[in-house]
Amino acid sequence: MRALFKRMTQKEDPSVYEDKDSHLPRVLKVRDFLALGVGTIVSTTIFTLPGVVAADHAGPAVALSCLGAAIVAGLVAFAYAEMSAAMPFAGSAYSWINVVFGEVFGWIAGWALLAEYFIAVAFVASGLSANLRGLLASFGLVVPRALANPFGHNGGVMDLIATIAIILVAVLLSRGVSEAARVENILVVLKVLAILAFIAIGLTAIHWENYTPFIPAYHVNPDGTAFGGWKGIYAGMSTIFLAYIGFDSIAANSAEAKDPEKTMPRGIIGSLIIAVILFMAVSLVLVGMFHYADYAGNAEPVGWALRHSGHKLAATVIEGVAVIGMFTALIGMMMAGSRLLYSFGRDGMLPKPLGKLTKDQGLPNNALLLLAVIGVVIGAFFPFDFLSQLISAGTLIAFMFVSLGVYRLRPREGKDIIDPAFKMPFYPVMPALAFLGALIVFLGLDIQAKLYSGVWFVIGLIVYLAYGMHHSVLERKK
Repeated sequence: MRALFKRMTQKEDPSVYEDKDSHLPRVLKVRDFLALGVGTIVSTTIFTLPGVVAADHAGPAVALSCLGAAIVAGLVAFAYAEMSAAMPFAGSAYSWINVVFGEVFGWIAGWALLAEYFIAVAFVASGLSANLRGLLASFGLVVPRALANPFGHNGGVMDLIATIAIILVAVLLSRGVSEAARVENILVVLKVLAILAFIAIGLTAIHWENYTPFIPAYHVNPDGTAFGGWKGIYAGMSTIFLAYIGFDSIAANSAEAKDPEKTMPRGIIGSLIIAVILFMAVSLVLVGMFHYADYAGNAEPVGWALRHSGHKLAATVIEGVAVIGMFTALIGMMMAGSRLLYSFGRDGMLPKPLGKLTKDQGLPNNALLLLAVIGVVIGAFFPFDFLSQLISAGTLIAFMFVSLGVYRLRPREGKDIIDPAFKMPFYPVMPALAFLGALIVFLGLDIQAKLYSGVWFVIGLIVYLAYGMHHSVLERKK
């Protein structure tokens, strides 16, 4: 048993990752990472979750749920910034934890993130589809239920729009990172302009009585979740946390960053600050325009609020730009997810073809293809609202590992790991706060999300013991 534990906790040499990832072109700059981060964080969620969380959990205090989630995400972001500056490897948390804690812990963190990316691709595509269908409906065009909903839900067979969106982004990414980054930068600017336009117009339609009471009285929802009071804010915080996980998509692409010691911290922290400001503003405007209960079950509250406040033309234009801008989140998630799958294949933890790069451009297109296929399948069977908390569960576990990993990283900086220019401030207190914050948010997830994440980890452990441990590069080094 001792020999098995020693084998499972064997650590990877960081120089090995530097060599393996050297074939990935370092072409991404700070502006690319800001666009990637903002594009991924300010994604489908900003046009959907504020209304859902207000109706289901927090009422007008949804802005406090946004702020609480942002504080926790901010603490973890500092840990991510130091880790990615010191170890700019593909695979983010998986690769870092493999170096500082050992293979089995790296696998657990990576497996958690893998669930995030599989589900997030389907989630973002589903939200994009809902908003596009809302836009088309304003022109009298209705997508048949069979092609608008997942299999077995509301008469659905498949979400055709979501499927097409995933395929289009996969094709774009297969052509190169630089080309995808240029598209991402343009779409992010358009999306931010659309959000600012919504805020400006929405401020003219505010009804101040909708903010009273700002924190509704607490009660238990029919499904057992909390509404109102601080418990409702906490439940909303756990739900909306998935909006801020986009900075992991930045870190996952750090092997393709120019001057990562500077670009990674600026990209991660800068994009999170921009996202928090926009999220809180959209949340406050939405609940001011209409009573929070009006957003129940509404997957496109921004367009709905504009149309029902008499701004039909603005709703059409803004929702149209927003739908186009939602492709930025798909680009970010699919870039990051494919790099994580590539890392698993690179290390032999999953079949080797996933770790292969194209000969002409050095792109992990095998991993990209698998991610796209699984994203389509998940989106075909699970509805939008079910997917949201499942994303947060896996990511929060990885965040806890990264936060604690700073304690193992610091003693090695300047030795076998470079001494980065950026350091997590208030060490050793802040890493502990980041860990506790992520743990608290995780505990606030509903029981179903925790149950499914537990099943996912059991599957992951079986895969590791049956395949990964015996095929990994660390095993072959023995």
